[in-house]
Amino acid sequence: MRHFAIAALLALGSVSLSLPAVSQGVDASALPDYKRSRLQLYLTPQEAYEIVTKEPARTLFLDVRTRAEAMYVGMPTPADALVPYVEHQEMMTDWDERRHMYQLEPNSDFIQEAEIRLKEKKLTRADRTILICRSGDRSARAADLLANAGFTRVYSITEGFEGDSAKDGPKAGQRIVNGWKNAGLPWTYKLVKAKMYFPR
Repeated sequence: MRHFAIAALLALGSVSLSLPAVSQGVDASALPDYKRSRLQLYLTPQEAYEIVTKEPARTLFLDVRTRAEAMYVGMPTPADALVPYVEHQEMMTDWDERRHMYQLEPNSDFIQEAEIRLKEKKLTRADRTILICRSGDRSARAADLLANAGFTRVYSITEGFEGDSAKDGPKAGQRIVNGWKNAGLPWTYKLVKAKMYFPR
């Protein structure tokens, strides 16, 4: 009987390991509004990496930054694809005064491209999708867009790829606080063409 109980506990433990991780590292109540998504599913970079490492076949991991960001800043190695939520204008002639950068435009291919990448992995809108952007803003907006399109398990990595900016000190304004890169998780400058976004 004792052996049966131990076997049952071990089996239960292995089942729980395969269940989707619930974020223990993100305090949703402390998130600024611009990092909140409608589905309220959030992950730290470390939690996301653990999931995509343990269950890559059951998870779609999308980088939703611009093509230029992936090219010049790097990209998470385990990401399935780059699917920009917004993109720079072709000529980059308009300026965003509020954000102090060239203006971004919505990517009209975003939902279609996400669905294509989902089908390539033989997944459905009910399967887990994880999004990463620079610092958790665009991934939350992209999660809302996918939720509106019927995706039901879209997680936003709230710290993003580069992380949040330091508020003070000699490195104030630099993205050194948290994020995928600052956590020492795998990333690369060497991009894989099959993972890249090309307008359709």
